[in-house]
Amino acid sequence: MLVYNTLTNKKEELKTVNPNEVRMYSCGPTVYNFAHIGNLRTYVFMDLLRRTLKLNGYKLLGVMNITDVGHLTSDADEGEDKMEKAAKQQKKSPLEIAAYYTSVFENDVKALNISLPEIVPKATDHIQEMIDFVKGLEEKGFAYETDDGIYFDIVKYGQYGVLSKLDLDEQLAGARVEVNDQKRHPADFAVWKKAPKEHLQQWESPWGMGYPGWHIECSAMGRKYLGDTFDIHTGGVDHIPVHHENEIAQSNALLGHPAVNYWMHGEFMMVDNGKMSKSLGNTYTVDDLKKKSIMPLTFRYFCLNAHYRNKINFTWDAIKASQKAYIRLLEAVNQNKNAENDESAKELCENAYNQFLEAVNDDLNIPKALGILWNLLRSGKCAREIFDTAVRMDAVFGLDLEKGYVPMEEETDIPQELLEKLEQRAQARKEKNWALSDKLRDEINQAGYDIKDSPEGSTLVKR
Repeated sequence: MLVYNTLTNKKEELKTVNPNEVRMYSCGPTVYNFAHIGNLRTYVFMDLLRRTLKLNGYKLLGVMNITDVGHLTSDADEGEDKMEKAAKQQKKSPLEIAAYYTSVFENDVKALNISLPEIVPKATDHIQEMIDFVKGLEEKGFAYETDDGIYFDIVKYGQYGVLSKLDLDEQLAGARVEVNDQKRHPADFAVWKKAPKEHLQQWESPWGMGYPGWHIECSAMGRKYLGDTFDIHTGGVDHIPVHHENEIAQSNALLGHPAVNYWMHGEFMMVDNGKMSKSLGNTYTVDDLKKKSIMPLTFRYFCLNAHYRNKINFTWDAIKASQKAYIRLLEAVNQNKNAENDESAKELCENAYNQFLEAVNDDLNIPKALGILWNLLRSGKCAREIFDTAVRMDAVFGLDLEKGYVPMEEETDIPQELLEKLEQRAQARKEKNWALSDKLRDEINQAGYDIKDSPEGSTLVKR
């Protein structure tokens, strides 16, 4: 399996620390606001990578953090903590803000068929690990104290810039750097911040009351759950010049060796060929898509049509075209569901699946893999083998190809009393109370709905 390593700027064969196991860290959300579709594209990429690794027989140990403290409004060390700012604006506690937006994020990724990694730790549950990490840096001479915090000494480290390929002068020219006369170098970054009394989130530390720097969180949690050396670290390209560069510096300085072997990054999503940004007011959420009758999995399909290392341009016309194509795909796959077996289709399907494997194992060439599925569906044959092959491919695509097309109207606006009857019917079937089960089914049918039973459960479809 080949993956593109941002650290070396080339595709490399994946060689893991432990045989048949991948240990992977993915930068998670800062839960102060809704995740927009640009953020979610990065998690679709993470999910595609995880699915492909599983297809290759790897056991996964994945970690994705929830940042609920320490991320300042600038990705450097400027401004107010994002959680603190949201809490004040919405007149809630930081914990309430974090709990709400974490729940929304979990619902969004579920709607996109993104399975979260095995461990999803919160930053606030790992303050001691971060303090220990900072103490270790201090003891080794890589961190020093100022009036407002503990800073990492870039010059002492000596290898800053290995990921972004920028030297320090270029790094400074392209960054907004906070004026702090006590910093040894203007680009030194905070690993721990001293908190004013009014700060809503602060903890006791050897340096007084304070809170962690954003970058230290990932290094500390990655080390705790994945060890001193692990295989893959993923995130968006926006993390390369600051967050991930800082992670590499502090982790490698503490450990004395590289903490991560492969760094993989998903590209930006543009909007109308421009930057997507909350400040520009052109960010859209999964709920925004639903309000315009765009199915969440249409967005996933839209993402799959561009390689994760290429920019993708979101427009409403483009997403509507993707919805039409996705529906055609679902219908084309399911035309083969009840077809007869066809010996002549077996070789065709086997060749298509082998080509699919080759594509996904070549640095997740998902657009090519999708094209291979489309070619199979357009072969002129109608056979059960084609449906089965499409479902096998869907282990990576995650498009619910087996379920077929269910219009959004049929999934939403179902009266609550009917949903309750559906649950009662499920319980009756579980208890083998067939009379009650049939009665509830008839009542649901009389209300204009059919019941679709599947191994995953039952759903209602309006006639």
